[in-house]
Amino acid sequence: MILIYTHKITKRVQYIFKLYFNTLLGVPFELTTSVEKIKAFTGPKISYCKKNTGCGIFFNASNLLFESGIEGQELGFSSFEKNVSFYPVYDKKSVLPFDPFAAAFFLVTRYEEYLPYIKDRFGRFDAHESVASKYGFLNKPVVNIWAENIKTIISNYFPEVVFKTRVYKFIPTIDIDAAYSYRLKGTVRTVGGFIKSFLKFDFSQIIERAKVLTDLKKDPFDTYDLQLQLQKHYNLKPLYFILFAEYAEFDKNIPVNNLSFQRLIKSLADYAEVGIHPSYDSNLSSKKLKIEIETLAKILNREITKSRQHFLKLNFPTTYRNLINLDITDDYTMGYASETGFRAGICNTYPFYDLDLETETKLNIHPFQVMDGTLKDYQQLTPEEGLTKVKAVIDEVKAVNGTFISLWHNESLSNLDRWAGWQYIYEEMIKYAVTD
Repeated sequence: MILIYTHKITKRVQYIFKLYFNTLLGVPFELTTSVEKIKAFTGPKISYCKKNTGCGIFFNASNLLFESGIEGQELGFSSFEKNVSFYPVYDKKSVLPFDPFAAAFFLVTRYEEYLPYIKDRFGRFDAHESVASKYGFLNKPVVNIWAENIKTIISNYFPEVVFKTRVYKFIPTIDIDAAYSYRLKGTVRTVGGFIKSFLKFDFSQIIERAKVLTDLKKDPFDTYDLQLQLQKHYNLKPLYFILFAEYAEFDKNIPVNNLSFQRLIKSLADYAEVGIHPSYDSNLSSKKLKIEIETLAKILNREITKSRQHFLKLNFPTTYRNLINLDITDDYTMGYASETGFRAGICNTYPFYDLDLETETKLNIHPFQVMDGTLKDYQQLTPEEGLTKVKAVIDEVKAVNGTFISLWHNESLSNLDRWAGWQYIYEEMIKYAVTD
């Protein structure tokens, strides 16, 4: 056990030390504000405070973890051992020239997303607004890296401390925004699709739609057999997130009362975990969100506890509070649409800290790092360029024994039209991700 002295134990201090020592380092610790206790303690000890107590390892503390409320921060970026650092400290007796606890808190709580920012066209916080993008460390899991720095320092001072061995993991996730391209859309949408193609003189699409609807051709978005094949071959444990909502401008899946669609969802749930993909509109209506979760739960006859927001719509703290109120325990939205990388600077599951309420919640956040649409649509990469970028991200996760989570769609596995070549890249990503 490591005894940690700090001049004030706040909820922020408790939260971030649990993240570092319990989650990332796997070593028990105890916090104390007693100078006498830390001086008398004969085991491994750390001081996290403004002034050096002369007891154990000294980490000079900045102000963030002892504050309350949300206000603009002076971050003071610099480099440390080829990686970024911020929240600099100036006591030369400190073992690090920056405060890794404050820096991690800023990133994992998404502090900057509570501050005013320019929203993208979908009302989201864009990657390019983030300090990680502006200072060039979005593709580095810096919180994990800082945890390794702390581990090394502790080992040098107290070699008797035993840390838990961390294990790299890979979790493939698939969002079902549109279960089929042509099938099960209903009469109005089907006729509208034919008319739209005719007005564009897109006769090849008219023919394809007709063949699919007459069972002469497989629907291009029907890639479920391939998904199951890959799952079995590589011994994967995928997660599916189903858009199960009424039709709207940005919510265009199959009607929820369609029995064939319901059978598809049940078949996916036979082989993998299924969560809710809350609709775009549900972000503005907790009532709509409740209906979607309850309807999916009824179809599957099981409780729905996992989610990922459609369009990655994530607004702090409202989105997470709505999920918590409806008994969602695990969310997989933490990532950007426009960039690959580490939105929260970390590649491990961690609990959501509500900055407005200054409290740690029971909602577990599972950050993802790579999305197919990011590579293809936002960054306009070729499949080969996309694979190179994905491998680089996987290497970063493996280096810190974190969890690599990919986000793909059934549509992008079709290997047709705009997604030609991406099915192969998906399997190559899997091969690379599961290889030691």
